[in-house]
Amino acid sequence: GTGGVGGSIAAFLSLAGKDVTCIARGEHLAAIREHGLCLHSDLKGKHTLPIKAYTAEEYTGKADVIFVCVKGYSVDSITELIKRSAHQDTVVIPILNVYGTGPRIQRLVPGVTVLDGCIYIVGFVSGKGEITQMGKIFRLVYGAHKGLSNPAGLAFLPNVRGTLETIQQDLQESGIKAEISSDINRDTFVKWSFISAMAVTGAYYDVPMGEVQKPGEVRDTFIGLSRESAALGAKLGIEFKEDIVEYNLKVIDKLDPESTASMQKDMAKGHESEVQGLLFDMIAAAEEQGIDIPTYRMVAEKFK
Repeated sequence: GTGGVGGSIAAFLSLAGKDVTCIARGEHLAAIREHGLCLHSDLKGKHTLPIKAYTAEEYTGKADVIFVCVKGYSVDSITELIKRSAHQDTVVIPILNVYGTGPRIQRLVPGVTVLDGCIYIVGFVSGKGEITQMGKIFRLVYGAHKGLSNPAGLAFLPNVRGTLETIQQDLQESGIKAEISSDINRDTFVKWSFISAMAVTGAYYDVPMGEVQKPGEVRDTFIGLSRESAALGAKLGIEFKEDIVEYNLKVIDKLDPESTASMQKDMAKGHESEVQGLLFDMIAAAEEQGIDIPTYRMVAEKFK
């Protein structure tokens, strides 16, 4: 998917001379085919890149690595593409904002090696065939989820570690901070906690992240959401490396003050958004575990 995340990954890899193919559709695809993928990047500058691009239906090749960069509500629609595009040693790396995506896709494509992953980036489609990457943060974390820790799961990938390190090298050579996680369940939960608090706060107050960076009601709401998701993670048995609230504040304070979450952008345009995965799924998971979530309940009233 060649949105802000997938388009940024593709552009950075292409700039480093890697063999990349994009999956896109409509006018965005037509523009990439006609003019190339245009990147406006605070890290890399402005570039127009001749990248191969197809619709999901047109693509007939086999991919060594498949980065899944669609919205959570679109996962079911790409399983046939993954099955068709994978060979024996293909590795699939989902990079979504919602939690539990790797195991979910693994169940949908049982014959393919699916990892799990998350990303920290401000990237968005800024025009037809055009991607903008804002700020200095571009960090991709990936690793094997628990469903791959058994012999059956690893049968499709005899040398998992070697493959993960090769992918890491390609990403790092492209200027992307790539980390192989020893606990991807923890790391994807931490990302879910952050992006949920960020997107929900921004959408609730209809403000960019600069308003969350200032002391006051908006920042306090972000802190409340972060604290409640941290309580959920602790109840689920996730062992955090550092306090989630402090971590989330550290990340939010590094963002470009003008940046907004993709959920917020989609809502503002009246498009389908990830409000289910980033707000209501968090509430459902907390209620299932008996966690009190007054801040989440407060903001949910606006979006029901």
